[in-house]
Parts: sequence; C-alpha cells; structure tokens
Amino acid sequence: MDNHKVSINNVIMFAGTYIAFLIGSGFATGQEVLQYFTAYGFWGVAGALVMFAIFLYVCVSFILVGYDNTFAKPNDVYKYYCGKYVGTFFDYFSTLFIYMSYFVMIAGAGATMKQQYGISEVVGAIIMAVLSGVTVAFGLKNIVKVLGKIGPVVVILSIFLGLYAIFSNPSGLAEGNQIVGDLQKTKASTNWLFSSLSYIGFCMLWLTAFVAALGKQTNSKKEGALGIFCGVLGFTLAVVIVSLGLLAHVKELANSQIPSLILAAKIHPTFATVFSIIVIAGIYTTAVPLLWTASSRVISDDSSSKFKISTIVLAAVGCFIGLKVPFDKLVNVVYVLNGYVGFLLFFIMLGKSIIRIKNKNKNN
Repeated sequence: MDNHKVSINNVIMFAGTYIAFLIGSGFATGQEVLQYFTAYGFWGVAGALVMFAIFLYVCVSFILVGYDNTFAKPNDVYKYYCGKYVGTFFDYFSTLFIYMSYFVMIAGAGATMKQQYGISEVVGAIIMAVLSGVTVAFGLKNIVKVLGKIGPVVVILSIFLGLYAIFSNPSGLAEGNQIVGDLQKTKASTNWLFSSLSYIGFCMLWLTAFVAALGKQTNSKKEGALGIFCGVLGFTLAVVIVSLGLLAHVKELANSQIPSLILAAKIHPTFATVFSIIVIAGIYTTAVPLLWTASSRVISDDSSSKFKISTIVLAAVGCFIGLKVPFDKLVNVVYVLNGYVGFLLFFIMLGKSIIRIKNKNKNN
C-alpha cells in the first residue's frame, strides 16, 4: 500500500467524522464550552490551546496505530497501549462512560426542544431515544459518511454564531472576563488547566477506539494524519470562537441550559430555529455511535435479534436516566469525573512513547 497516497475527499471525511463525533449535545448547545472554557474567561483560550496540542498527539497516534495493527476489536487498542489488565480496565470503563454519555445526549435533546419549541423535555428525549435506538437496532450503515457530512456544517454554523456574538458586543469580552467567575457557578474544575485536562480525558475515552478504527480506512499514514490534523484544528478553532462568543454575553447566558440558542435568536428567530435543528442533528450523530458501542459490548453480533432487543432496552434506560437529571448537571458530573480517569490514558501513552524512543536509541 502506498504510504504517501492522499485523497482530499478522505481527508475531509476523516476530519468531519472526528469533529462530528466530538460535537454531540454538549458542544452544539454551548453548555460544554461554557463549563470547560468560558467559565475561566480568557484563560479558557489557553485551555483550548493545551487541548489542541494533546489532541493532535494522541489522535494522530491512535489513527496510525489503527493503520499499522489489525485489531480484532477496536477496543483492543487499550491493551496495545496499557497491557492486558490495565487495558481491560480501560476497555470496560470506556464502554460504561460511553453509555453514560448517551444519557447526556438524551438530556440535551430534551432541553433543546423545550427551550426552542416549548415542548416537554420528555417528548424531546423520547424522540431522540427512538431515533437513535431504531438507527442502531436496524443497521448502522455508512456512519462515517453520515457523520463526516454533518460535522463540518455544525462547526461552520457554530463559528459563525461565535463570531457574531463577539462582534455584536466586543466590549462584553473584557466585562465578561471580569464577572464570569462570579456568574458561572457550574464549572468543570477549580482552574482552567485542570478543566482542560478533564475535557481531554473524557474525549479520549470517546475517541481511542473510534479513531483507531478509522485508521483501517485510510489509504496511507499521511492521509490519516492530515485528516486528524484538520479535524483537531477545526474543532479547536470552533471551541475558541464559541467560548469567546459566550463570554461576550455571559451575563445573560450563565444560567441557560442551551446558551447557543439564545445567541442564535439574537441574529434572527428563524436562524434560532434552523440552528436548533442542526443542534439536534449533532446530538443524533453522536448518540447513534455511543449507543451502538454500548450495545455491541452486550451483544457483539449487530445483525441478531438479541442485539436489537439489547439496543432498545439500553435506549429506554438511557432515556429514563437522561430525564431524571438536569442537562447541565449531567454534563458536569458525567464528563468531569470520567475525564480525570481518561487522562490517565494520556500518561500511559506518553510513557510508552518514551520507552520506545529509549529502546530505539539503544539499538542504534
């Protein structure tokens, strides 16, 4: 296989898939960015830059490892990095966390529909649970292509929304930086660096097996690395701009469940309606692979009737739990606590890389 072959279409598809998988309800609604980045004022931008550097390292590593190795299961990548026992722990822990993240998607869908359309959160959550459950139960086909198309749309609209928020109230940035510490009570951590590391950690638990599996679909290492670079850059740019946009209007957004919809309504009510549809689409594209990952660990054969039954049961349980806890609290508890555990994986990867470099130098 030509290790330098690059398809621009594949690069865009991989970048879009990476972005779409990370967006979900937390980012698209603005709640995730608010808690992890905006809550720390201008220091949130520093947190986003730390995120960029670490994501670039770990995700390029994941896709190259996936390209070089034929894993029987995508989750075997944990054993590759961590060994049999620690790798098995991360395997099962990540599956549990991924399923818990599905609760967040359900809650986000309910909160979005309630804020924008005034319908009950119960109705919104059930709609998302049914859509995602049916999709997974009756065949998850061409998910990479679907995610790859929706991801860039959400990011472009989010960047546009953030830029509008910044330029419509530029003086609000300095004011927001001063008052955000008192206004934003729900934060990911006590300081911007730990918040960024927690964010990186929970995203790594999502991305490890998923990005490693993408490696099998690349034509070359260069193509995979370029796709990941574009994805990480695009996502980081969106985080920075949206974070600053939220900061410029933080006085009225701090207690909102879906802050992005308030910003969208400032442009025009029609745009808020359109953006809410995009938010729901972003939630859907993340909810589906999350639910599929959890269900496939219960029943591996996704064409069997048992798989369909387990998927419906898991979707129903996820819907029930997602309705019991407020959306912003779910983001704070599920993502933050799991984020610190997930970041341990980064240190293990770093340690393995250092050992390899030392061994290589000895052999030379």
